[in-house]
Amino acid sequence: MISAKYLYYVQAFLLSGIMSFIMSGAISFINLGMVEHFMAIWTHAWIVAWAVAFPSILIVFPFARKLAVKIASK
Repeated sequence: MISAKYLYYVQAFLLSGIMSFIMSGAISFINLGMVEHFMAIWTHAWIVAWAVAFPSILIVFPFARKLAVKIASK
């Protein structure tokens, strides 16, 4: 198992993977429909999206957390 001190990174990795998988699939389907080689196109889109999503979450999450705390505490 991975140490609890890496929870932030593991959480960001999983969240970015799941969200990019769902969103790339939805957007690929909306833009292309169920075309031949859809799964290959989706997989490529997902890999690219995940490569962008993971570092984005690492950068944005601290700011989003602070904003959420301010919004939720009012």
